[in-house]
Amino acid sequence: MLKIFYEDLYSNGMRSYQLIITILLLFFTMTDLSAQNIRELDKIAASQGAASQLLFSVDLDKEELIHPSDFERDDECIVRGGIPNFLTKITNGQDVTVAFIGGSLTQANYCYRMQISTYLQARYPSTKFKWVNAGVSGTGTDLGAFRIQEQVLTQHPDLVIIDFAVNGAYAAGMEGMIRQIIQHDHHTDICLIYAILGGQTKLYRNGKIPLHIEALEALADHYRIPTVHLGMEISHLEFQDKLLWKGDAQAAGERILFSTDGIHPLKAGGNLYAAAIARGIDKMKGLSRPASHPLPKPLVSSEWDIAGMYRPDDIADFDVKWGAISTKESKLKAFNGWFDTVMVAGEEGAQCSFAFEGDIFGLFDIGGPEVGQLEVWVDGHRVNLHKLQSDSFQPYEIITRDNGNTPLNRFNAYCNNRYRGQYDLIKLPQGKHEISFRISSLKADKRLILGPSQQEDIVQHPAKYDSSVIYLGRILLRGKPILKTTRKQEIGDMRPQIYHQG
Repeated sequence: MLKIFYEDLYSNGMRSYQLIITILLLFFTMTDLSAQNIRELDKIAASQGAASQLLFSVDLDKEELIHPSDFERDDECIVRGGIPNFLTKITNGQDVTVAFIGGSLTQANYCYRMQISTYLQARYPSTKFKWVNAGVSGTGTDLGAFRIQEQVLTQHPDLVIIDFAVNGAYAAGMEGMIRQIIQHDHHTDICLIYAILGGQTKLYRNGKIPLHIEALEALADHYRIPTVHLGMEISHLEFQDKLLWKGDAQAAGERILFSTDGIHPLKAGGNLYAAAIARGIDKMKGLSRPASHPLPKPLVSSEWDIAGMYRPDDIADFDVKWGAISTKESKLKAFNGWFDTVMVAGEEGAQCSFAFEGDIFGLFDIGGPEVGQLEVWVDGHRVNLHKLQSDSFQPYEIITRDNGNTPLNRFNAYCNNRYRGQYDLIKLPQGKHEISFRISSLKADKRLILGPSQQEDIVQHPAKYDSSVIYLGRILLRGKPILKTTRKQEIGDMRPQIYHQG
């Protein structure tokens, strides 16, 4: 499943299914960037991969209406407890909120989200729908568990549709999202949907399901949540030679062309995904009596129940080298749906610190050509980090504490002449911890990080990459922050040691 995760990242790094905002290439060499000249960053060149706005609308006059086929397979939708509260409300014409959370297939408009939203809005014209798009490209259920409170539950959804099947489908993170939803409101309905990758059509054709989806099905059984397998009709059409999973229009001929990359459906492929969801909703109509969803004991783990993300200026201290910029008025406006402001610094040694009680912390930030590296300090010690390798959850762990110097690099191959949301997590022993980030004096070899086909922009505009800027959108905690006012009495004053060691 690690391969699936990175295929998703790669595909989104190379393609955009939404508007790509192009700005005039203006650049300059930046030195000693301070809070006073942070706004000059808007002069730096880069094209931006568009991040979705959190709320979206449906225009029935502009959108094509899907027509679910008569495809029928008993296990396409497993009803279990259904979505009775949502169905009761829309049948009675009550206002409802529908939230989608997932990766790139959720974030993009026409992989299924816009089609099924249009279908529901047209079918229930007396209902006022509020639509939430909490898709973040190339991310899985671990970040989803951190995001769901702020991006979904604050909108008080009546139905949450979750799709992480091609992004690792880490079961513990998925359980964390499910449990957070139920804890927030026992009447919020949940539906898991499973998109697929090429090759998995053969499994469905043989009456099987992918192994990682089996783990999610176990969770769905445990919490009595309905699930919809989006790939079954597609598998059937492919077997009949009526659909080409991956290719181009010429190769497809008279067949439906599902995708050009083997992951992200074109609009015609998204119509098929949405049709499966529509058939599932129709099947669930038999369970339309309102019900309260119970919260049983965890099946995998309850550790992710307390995952959350926090505005940096709410829980952290920043030195004078940092400043806040509004994403709405800057080159980062594509990310305004996630972060209304970001904390920004670009000067070597710029520091921020916070404290928390728990076992995982991290950052949800924005990568780009000019981003740099961070030294990480834990409980007064600069640390070395090592990334754990697993199928779908890959936090860093600390391998040494004293005199460590493994910077956390915020630049990667997906930052080539574009901006992209990204995150990293660091695992610690359970307890109270003081954390500090410091912009490192060490600069990564960005040309080496970029592949052979990505050299043109960095060669032509080297000044754009020769910086160490950090765009911090949210701090991630599996645990609870220790507020600034109580930090010293809770864990002692470690900050002077952190600020002046090394």
